[in-house]
Amino acid sequence: MSKQRFLLHTCCAPCSIAIVDELKSNYDLTVFFYNPNIHPEEEYLKRKKEVVRVCEEWNVPMVDMDYEVEKWNDAVKGLEKEPEGGARCSKCFAMRLKHAAEYAGKNGFDIYSTSLTSGRNKKADIICPLGVSFGEKYGVEFHCEDWKKGGRQEKGKKMIEDRDIYRQDYCGCVYSKAGKV
Repeated sequence: MSKQRFLLHTCCAPCSIAIVDELKSNYDLTVFFYNPNIHPEEEYLKRKKEVVRVCEEWNVPMVDMDYEVEKWNDAVKGLEKEPEGGARCSKCFAMRLKHAAEYAGKNGFDIYSTSLTSGRNKKADIICPLGVSFGEKYGVEFHCEDWKKGGRQEKGKKMIEDRDIYRQDYCGCVYSKAGKV
């Protein structure tokens, strides 16, 4: 019996390493890197490099999408003064989840999810309904999981320390960088 095909949207290696480790044995896993929010581009490239490194170490396929910062800027226009965790973040989550669900649906994946819920300031009760909605639209099941639970944060922290993986000190966008959230 073949394993279900699982597409994991990944924001960075620190947030996803424990998830990838958990899923790679149980699914035909592919990592999906789409993060046009990350600022500046040098930071984007650092984060992507570490995700590539993890995927190569475990022989997990990775889909590397374009860095569409202009599309992200357009999507959050007017929300620049929103607090971290507010409407701007929801718009950003939606943009990335839509892209992942669309890719999953068009490419025959059974399930998709995101590592976003592993972030300490990322709420599964905001992210999961978006994932479910886009999954329904594109015909793919969304696996809703609060990845920071069950000891995964601690496991991930140890795994990145053991591998000397770059760990950023802000979520990703220009606004979170300014506030170092």
